This record gives sequence, structure tokens and C-alpha cells, in this order.
Amino acid sequence: MGIYRKTAGAKKMILSIESSCDDSSIAITEIDSKKLLFYRKISQEIEHSHFGGVVPELASRLHAVALPQILEESKEFFPKLKAIAVTNGPGLGVTLMEGVEMAKTISIMLNIPIIAINHLKAHIYSLFIEKEAIFPILVLLISGGHTMIVKVESLNSMQILASTMDDSIGESFDKCAKMMNLGYPGGPEIEKLALMGDENRFNFPIPLSNSPLLAFSLSGLKNAVRVQIEELGGAESLSNQDKCDISASFQKAITSHLLQKSKKILSTQNIKDFAIVGGAAANKSIRNAFSSLCNKYNIKQHFVELKYCSDNAAMVGRIALDYFLDNHTTDYKNISTLVSRKRQNGEL
Repeated sequence: MGIYRKTAGAKKMILSIESSCDDSSIAITEIDSKKLLFYRKISQEIEHSHFGGVVPELASRLHAVALPQILEESKEFFPKLKAIAVTNGPGLGVTLMEGVEMAKTISIMLNIPIIAINHLKAHIYSLFIEKEAIFPILVLLISGGHTMIVKVESLNSMQILASTMDDSIGESFDKCAKMMNLGYPGGPEIEKLALMGDENRFNFPIPLSNSPLLAFSLSGLKNAVRVQIEELGGAESLSNQDKCDISASFQKAITSHLLQKSKKILSTQNIKDFAIVGGAAANKSIRNAFSSLCNKYNIKQHFVELKYCSDNAAMVGRIALDYFLDNHTTDYKNISTLVSRKRQNGEL
């Protein structure tokens, strides 16, 4: 997957690196035009599929091979680089380190500053790749590691209004797929089977449906799927139709949960723009359901291009551009990986 454009007339650029999990990606963004001049991503899905999920040490080794390979392809842009951006968290420590160390090396070699990027904020900025940013906007972030609704008022003002109490949406899709031996990543497999399933066959519980909490919770729903599979005799006894019906019923429950909590927030916020970002934002059933919800509240729905829903360096470069224009850079000596951190006052 990649983009390559001729650089005639191009001036100042930012190189961006993404290695927070199992996608190795590098992009070059022109500062003045916001155009993506170069973009490449190498996925590790095939290598990790044998294990049913991401193996951190394997991911780190694969990044060590893939990132230099992609960097070599982008070398012609080096003379016009003004900064280098890199995801430094949250994510897997051993994979984040691959990108951060590469960024430090380039920073020293070219004598340009580093821009440290929060992975979740980058996902929000995937909405604005090659576009102007839109503020204020409400964003539902659903990915492999996170589920939250964020009120985004500016680059430097992002407030978490609701987040998951346990599992994330993406993690739940993957684990339920693993229970049925569907392989990894599980989200696309469940979505595909759900198209052929009866979403009303299994009455899976909608999490926190009777709770006033503005929060998400997926552990109970995931357990309900496990119990149902056991009642049907275990994964080996499931027919293809069983898998389709479980997938459809599970997807229906997740979508209903997201809608219920999002509806409460949308009804109290005077913001007329809404978007879904993150890997699970590629799910068409969830997209369609939220389009209907936004139409009901007369809110404009914004979509991320499907190719930018999952982790990528293009979104890292886009938010880095705004940081650069805001003079928000750092010295290579002061950057480190940020696996997790405490959020102050619900700020992202």
C-alpha cells in the first residue's frame, strides 16, 4: 500500500514514522499544501495470524526489517525535510522503540527537530489527511486498544467524554473471532460472516444498557459469546451458519452499545460535526448505523478513508504538520516511548 508523487515545486516537508503495533509505515507530508507526497505501509497481519494475535517481540523484529526498507524508498525527500515526526505512545513498548530510535538517528543526521506524536490524537487527525482540520468535532475512536468519545476543540484541546471500562471494540472483535477459530485480525472476518447471519438468533446483552454511566464495557458481551459457543458444543462443533449468526448477533449488540452511549452525548453537546476513527471504523455496519443517528440529530457525519482507518504514518504526518506550525517540537534527547500514562482531567 503506498502513494508516491513527484516533488517538483515542493518545498518544506515532514517525514513521519508509525510503529506502535504491527504496521510499519512512513510518510512524507508537504507542509504548505498538506499534500501527502510519499506513503508506504507494510502490514504484519500474515505473520501474526499464526498466533491469533500480535506477538510484540515478533512485531519488533519485523519493524527492524520493514522500516529501513521503506525509509530507503523515501531518501530523495531528505534534502527538504524540516522535521521528523514519530509515534511515541501509547502502544507496544518494543515496537514503539523501533520507530523512536530511527527518528532520533535521522534527527541527528539531518539536524532537524523531532515531533513526538500521541497515537490516539493521530487517529483523530486521520480525518484531516490532505484537508483542513475541522473544529469543534465529536469523535468516536474505536481501535484495537481503545474505545472512547472525544470532544475535540483544537489541536491542543481534546477532552475524553467516555471511555471503555475494560476491553476495546477491536480487541473484542479479535477475541470473539479467536473463540470461533476465525483467524486474525478478527474484525473483518466477523463483519464478513455477519452479512450472512441472523442477528436476532442470539440475544446477546447490550452492555450498560440500564446504566446512566457514560462509559463503554465489552467484557460481559465477550463472555456471553464464549458461553454461547460452549452451549453449542465448542468452536469445533460450530456450523458455518452458527458462526454467521454469532457474528451478526455480536456485531448487532456492539453497535447498539455504541449507539446508546453516543446518543446520550450527542444530545447534550452543541456540536454539529461527528466522526468515527480507528481500525474498527472500517466496519460498514457501524458506519451505516451512525450515519442514521447523525441524520436524526441533524449532525454532519465525517468519514475516514478506509485505507487510513488502521495505523498509518499519513495520520502521524498530518497532525505533525499542525504541531510544526505551532512550533511544538522537541530535541532528540528528550523523546522517549510512552506506553501508557495517566490522563489529567479527562484530557487526551
